Amino acid sequence: MELHDRKKLQRLMIVQGVSARQLARAAGWKSHSYMNRLIKGEVKTLEPEPALRIANYLQVGVEDLFLTRVSSNPARHEQHAVAS
Repeated sequence: MELHDRKKLQRLMIVQGVSARQLARAAGWKSHSYMNRLIKGEVKTLEPEPALRIANYLQVGVEDLFLTRVSSNPARHEQHAVAS
């Protein structure tokens, strides 16, 4: 999944008084360093499960913060369709 609006994430954290450590713990991560990198915009992607946990912790829909990453390789989609 891809974080599509880091500023919205930052605003939610400020309004709710949630730290990067708290949100990282809610995501199931042992360290808060990746969360800080997400907030700063240094990285944009994460696995679906932590994204869902973050959204739930902040009491928003997962689609409010994250986009599902779709492969941009059309040949891969064609192979999958043929195999089905």
